[in-house]
Amino acid sequence: MKSATLQYANALADIALEQGAADPVLKQLSDFNAAYEESPELRTFLGSPAIKREDKHGVIEKLVARLGASRIMRNFLFIVVDNQRTPLLPQMLEGFQQVLQQRQGLAEADVVSATPMNDAQKSQLQQSLEKLTGKKIHAKYSQDPTLLGGALVRIGDTIYDGSLRNRLNQMRGRLGAE
Repeated sequence: MKSATLQYANALADIALEQGAADPVLKQLSDFNAAYEESPELRTFLGSPAIKREDKHGVIEKLVARLGASRIMRNFLFIVVDNQRTPLLPQMLEGFQQVLQQRQGLAEADVVSATPMNDAQKSQLQQSLEKLTGKKIHAKYSQDPTLLGGALVRIGDTIYDGSLRNRLNQMRGRLGAE
């Protein structure tokens, strides 16, 4: 992630967490980003150096009011626009989500299994992952029948491969080494 994007995400997280408004600010930034991405006119208007700063602030004020967003969000958007960083809003949203998760001790896990997992299996896997990472895990589950058996878990950049194919490959490697 670009350092400028990360700086904005960290600054917003500092303020949102300090004021106990992390979840509302995340939703507001997400809503504004959706409006920004859906409207080529808004992107052009906010990104144009020919348009006065006060006019951009006026449009942001109206959008913030329509979205029911906070002063935190309004001030953040003013800074983003004033520094001509509006094209980075989608990355700022992603960075903000990651920074919040990291600071709150949360982690997203993508779990791919060969067959659908029952609730007991999901619960046991989640407990194991939380113990392993030391973080609260929010897991998303999907199936891939090509795995043969077991599961593949991705948390951030780390992959935990508990698939049957991986176990067979490891066994094959050990047998070949002997």
